[in-house]
Amino acid sequence: MKKNDTPGGLLALDVGNTTVGVGVFDGRTLVREWKIRSDRERTADEYGLILTGLLDGAGIDRERIGHVILSSVVPPLTPVFQALSRRLFGTRPVVVGPGLKTGMPIRYENPLEVGADRITASVAAYDKHGGPCIVVDFGTAVTFDAVSAGGEYLGGAIAPGILIAAESLSSRTAKLPRVEIARPARVIGRTTASSMQSGLFHGTVGLIAHIIDEMKKELGADAKVVVTGGFAELFLPHVPALGVHEPHLVLEGLRILFERSRGDAG
Repeated sequence: MKKNDTPGGLLALDVGNTTVGVGVFDGRTLVREWKIRSDRERTADEYGLILTGLLDGAGIDRERIGHVILSSVVPPLTPVFQALSRRLFGTRPVVVGPGLKTGMPIRYENPLEVGADRITASVAAYDKHGGPCIVVDFGTAVTFDAVSAGGEYLGGAIAPGILIAAESLSSRTAKLPRVEIARPARVIGRTTASSMQSGLFHGTVGLIAHIIDEMKKELGADAKVVVTGGFAELFLPHVPALGVHEPHLVLEGLRILFERSRGDAG
């Protein structure tokens, strides 16, 4: 994807509540990836300036990007990034949503309720690791998604992420401060901050382990666990049930969905 490469590169955009994941693919290879802050007040022009700077800094000519695929769980930002795609790259983006060929039957009672990022991550997890599998995504929320042995999206669980929990403690109580998200040295905290860190960290560890254990009772003990998201590395060493770490799972899923939307193999 350097300036002398042939056109046809793919830009994948994963618009979340906290960050926007950005990935550039050359064929099936993820060339570069970034995360930028998700801000509902920014315009397409403002996001365009940020993205142009990232591409230029990486030596990637935006004119070599011929396709864009977009997954968004922030409805007000969907048209913003659609406009960005048209203005900056001269192409209408493929948007993950109703009507897009995913190759994965959705067994939710109302399939329209499932977040695009959950389906995208599940598609990638099943494509790479087979099923049954459980996808754990440490985003703004912690999501747990179940995929059957036959590749069906079955549903899952949604819990507050550790950052939401920490912000809620500090914003809704008079004396509790903001604390760093980290594993404390001891479970028994000897300061208010370390006590909060203990409750946040070990509470999340217990939540993760319990939900995975209960899901395996329904899916089967052999269900693989695939982990992604910003806080995954914090918990991986401390929750034995967590399995394969795939930091770029949603971006990889977007590439797979783009290929399927065009009828490509894979």
